[in-house]
Amino acid sequence: MTTIGSYTLHSIETGRFGLDGGAMFGIVPKPLWSGKMPPDDDNRITLAMRCLLLQSEERTVLIDCGLGDVFDGTKYRDIYAVDTEHSSLDGSLADVGVQREEVTDAILTHLHFDHCGGATREVNGERQPSFPNATYHVQRDHWRWAVESNPKERGSFRTHTFEPLERRGQVRKLDGEGHLFPGVEVMLANGHTHAQQMVKIADGTRVLVYAADLLPTSHHLAPAWTMAYDVRPLVTIDEKQTFLERAVDAEWNLFFEHDPDVEVASLEKTDRGITTCDPRPLREL
Repeated sequence: MTTIGSYTLHSIETGRFGLDGGAMFGIVPKPLWSGKMPPDDDNRITLAMRCLLLQSEERTVLIDCGLGDVFDGTKYRDIYAVDTEHSSLDGSLADVGVQREEVTDAILTHLHFDHCGGATREVNGERQPSFPNATYHVQRDHWRWAVESNPKERGSFRTHTFEPLERRGQVRKLDGEGHLFPGVEVMLANGHTHAQQMVKIADGTRVLVYAADLLPTSHHLAPAWTMAYDVRPLVTIDEKQTFLERAVDAEWNLFFEHDPDVEVASLEKTDRGITTCDPRPLREL
């Protein structure tokens, strides 16, 4: 069991899916990235949709919530190689003894479908909040960005999966960085999408940062290893460098949402830049 401050932490696997490896690694040549994450015959690499659950006496907090049922019964389930036999949100919550009704807070790093599709679900032909008693925390600027959308991200924002949250009065729109709860704060990044928030959990001794899509896998630390999905790739490079310098100096641990093999890793400075070290499951933090 892993604890930081008053929180017990659990890794919540919600399934696997596949994205084009070239898109995930941008300008990096395939012979380089494919040695780290081998693609299938359709050039897709397998990615996790790994969420983080924080439990205290006062709160049960879920950070991101996976894809949910967004692509059920559609061709996109095959296009994105969705695999919920590997794991599922309900199954992983049940493994740690938590029911949907017990979640008090859901922190959405951003509103791309693989991060927030599970925020709502289809019930009798209507989309309803997946966590009926939860407050959903999202950046105000990002909510506006997602609703208004843009051609590059339009396919990633499935507005029908998150707009019901506002209609039900369950959204808390945040205005920038800061503390949400004791020991929990959010930090912003604008390269991947506008006003994405990473989540930092700290107790004065240890720090764990849910890196979201600033660092989707442990293979994305190098400056040029950015995604074609990033709306501002040069900004991502600057944000990564600033974040990693801060993280390595302060001895932060990183939690990777999309890495299929590495849940948590520490950082070290080498002659080739900042790299991960000591990859391990969350329970060994």
